[in-house]
Amino acid sequence: MPTLEWIGKDKVINHHQDVPYRVLERIYSYDENGQHDEDNGSENMIIRGDNLEALKALLPKYEGRVKCIYIDPPYNTGNEGWVYNDNVNDPKIKKWLGEVVGKEGEDLSRHDKWLCMMYPRLRLLYKLLSHDGAIFVSLDYHEQPFLRMLLDEIFGPTNFVSEIACVNKPSGRSDDKYIATAHESIIIYRKSDSLTFGGFPPDEKITKRYNKVSPDGRLYREEDLRKRGAHDERVDRPNLFYPFFYCQETEELIIGDNSDETPEGFIRIEPMKDEGVEGTWRWGKDTALAQKFYIHPRYMPNKKQWSLFEWEYLDERGDVKPTSLWDFKDVNSERGTEMFIKYLGFNKADFPNPKPVGTIERILKIATSNDDIILDSFAGSGTTAQAVLNMNQSDGKNRKFILVEMMEYADSITAERAKRVINGYGEGKNAVEGTGGNFSFYDLGDTLLLPDGNLNEDIGEGKIRDYIWYTETKEPMTVNVSTDETYCLGTSRDTAYYFYYKKDEITTLDYDFLSTVKTKAVGYIIYADLCTISDEELKKWNITFKKIPRDIAKV
Repeated sequence: MPTLEWIGKDKVINHHQDVPYRVLERIYSYDENGQHDEDNGSENMIIRGDNLEALKALLPKYEGRVKCIYIDPPYNTGNEGWVYNDNVNDPKIKKWLGEVVGKEGEDLSRHDKWLCMMYPRLRLLYKLLSHDGAIFVSLDYHEQPFLRMLLDEIFGPTNFVSEIACVNKPSGRSDDKYIATAHESIIIYRKSDSLTFGGFPPDEKITKRYNKVSPDGRLYREEDLRKRGAHDERVDRPNLFYPFFYCQETEELIIGDNSDETPEGFIRIEPMKDEGVEGTWRWGKDTALAQKFYIHPRYMPNKKQWSLFEWEYLDERGDVKPTSLWDFKDVNSERGTEMFIKYLGFNKADFPNPKPVGTIERILKIATSNDDIILDSFAGSGTTAQAVLNMNQSDGKNRKFILVEMMEYADSITAERAKRVINGYGEGKNAVEGTGGNFSFYDLGDTLLLPDGNLNEDIGEGKIRDYIWYTETKEPMTVNVSTDETYCLGTSRDTAYYFYYKKDEITTLDYDFLSTVKTKAVGYIIYADLCTISDEELKKWNITFKKIPRDIAKV
């Protein structure tokens, strides 16, 4: 498989592994009672901080659980002012990633910087995505070909799903030199072939085709059951030529074999061409038998023969498979600005080019349902939060959102937008009822491990215990532990986990400690500072000793 090379790739290809794990510090919660310090237990999160560190912080709890990722990263047009600082040790990388992106139109180092910024984030996003999930990336032509190669490398080329041309400016950009660009791309990759997509309700272009009314008042359209075009024995299956027998008096329809004689009182109908040449049906016999209710014979005077028509009812059609061209009005960039300023009440200077809610709602419509988790790690103005809240209100589902924004406006704009959507916004004829819902706002806290490798005890023992449990089991800490087993984290898959830790003392796994173990399990994993029990005895009791902090896994 071809791979993309750029200056600095060797410094960032595994950089996601070196990013320190930081705890998430809840700052406040928000719900129908307004903003308050008490934790409301919301699973909706808005995180303020560098998204590389935030994605790492999400791994223990959310690895493999996110159904839909939508990101709208910097397009790297040369006119943007995105700044990214990193701890890559190579001074060239620090310089590239620590400065404002160059504005020269063909400054290749600009692309190197962008690729260095994106690669470790995509690696972490891949880890967070569920096996049946998909990632959607909005981008334009500046970095689109490079992004495709990155995603091929990380997700695998066979997991490319589609590229959608999203018409966000139908008139085109007037400042383009040769071709006025009217669209941007949405690149879609899946985690595996377990992905399934929904569709959209049929629009007027489709529904207007259902222009006939059945006797029971249902709208339908009809299509000739004969296959169009010439019969080709090399392509057409032999079971596509067979007779129907129709009785006009009783309206009975029989599906027969070629060797059958025509029953008395019935008409034989075969897929003959106008000139008497044999054709074929579009359906085999099994399909015709299953769909018999929808087949209706009709005599065609101009052809002097009987034909069969399939009736397709509008109320049975279901959703329409999405196409690779989205030219809907609600994905127009003007709708994003209109919503942000006219309805939500922000100022034009608050945030440039906010994404239209319709774009993300359409993504959620085809890619999510029920209580799926949606992640947006380039949250910007918070359009994704509004789209999730809107969708939950409209269909009664319980999707959850996780938004990450590194800029200070994460609270004043990103979170504020979610508050206005929850409460209702606009005035007069522009007033919109609130969706309800809730979220909690977080900052990135301290690192779990200090630079010298020791535990950062300032973050609190509870968060350390949560981290150990997550890394060992890949499960959230929801188990109930007996109050007389202070050091037991819980059991998972017949294994009991103990974290024998005291902030101001050295702990030792010895026989005295084992005498306090009450949880019954097939195996045991016990963390402590020291161990005085021999390897033979540990093996006898199926105990794995892990030393604090040396054996604490790094996500």
